[in-house]
Amino acid sequence: MTTVDGVALSLAISPCPNDTFVFHALVHGLVPGAPAVEVTYADVDVTNTAAERGAFDLVKVSYAALPWLLDDYHLLPCGGALGRGCGPLVLTAGGRTDLTGATVAVPGDRTTAYLLFRLWSARRPPARIEVVPFHEIMPGVAAGTYEAGLVIHEARFTYPRFGLTALVDLGEWWESDTGLPIPLGAILARRGAVDPAEAAEWIRASVRQAWANPEATREYVLAHAQEMEPDVVDRHIALYVNEFTAELGPDGYGAVDALLRRAADAGLTPQISSSRATAWTS
Repeated sequence: MTTVDGVALSLAISPCPNDTFVFHALVHGLVPGAPAVEVTYADVDVTNTAAERGAFDLVKVSYAALPWLLDDYHLLPCGGALGRGCGPLVLTAGGRTDLTGATVAVPGDRTTAYLLFRLWSARRPPARIEVVPFHEIMPGVAAGTYEAGLVIHEARFTYPRFGLTALVDLGEWWESDTGLPIPLGAILARRGAVDPAEAAEWIRASVRQAWANPEATREYVLAHAQEMEPDVVDRHIALYVNEFTAELGPDGYGAVDALLRRAADAGLTPQISSSRATAWTS
C-alpha cells in the first residue's frame, strides 16, 4: 500500500455499519494501489463541521451540507448513503399526532434528516428545535424530555423498544412527492488533496470486496456498531448499502439536485450556481 506524497490519506466516516462495511477494505489496506488511510470515526454532524475547515481528505457528510462545501470538495459518485425506504422518522410518545407547541430533538442542524424535516414541516413548524447527540434522542422522547425526535439509520428498527410511534416517515413523504430516492450521506474528496476519479475507484473496489466477502468485514463492523445487535447490523447494511453505493447514477444525482434546489428555493440553504453545481462531478 502506498501513500499520497508520502502522507497517509485522512478519512472521516461514521461508526455506523454501512460506512464500516463499505470502507473496510480501504481502511485495512486491501485495495490494490490505494494509499494508506488514517481514519477518524465521528457522527455526521461532527464531520459536516470538520469538512468546512477542510479537516479531511475524504469525508462522509450530509447531502444537506453540500452548499457550504462544494467550493473545496468534489462529490464522489459512490460510497455514500442514498436509497429507497430508508428515510428519517419523526417519533413521538403517548399517541401525539402533531407537533404543535412541541420541542423536537434533531441529530444536527445541517443533516439531511433535518433539512427534510424542515421542508415537510414548513407550514406547521414546531415550537422549538434542540440539537441532541443521536443516541440520546429516543430515550429523551420516551422520558418526556422532548415531545418528538428526528431519527435516522438503525432507529428505524429499534424505536418500538422505547414505546415510540412514527408520526411521519420522511422518506415515504419524499419518495411519494418526488418519485426519487432519498439522498442522505455523501462522500467528498478535498480538492488538491486527492484525485476524485482515483478515490472513486478505491471506494468502489472496497465495496465490491465487502459484497464479495461480507464475513471479512464482520469483526470490524461489529466493533464500531455501538452495541447494536448483529441482526440489526445486518438489516442496517442491507438497507443502506445498495446500488447507489456503487454508483449514484441519474436517479441519485437527480435526487441530490431536487433536494438542494427545493431547499434553496425555500431559503433554507444557499443557492448553488451552475458553476458550483458542476463541482458535483468535476
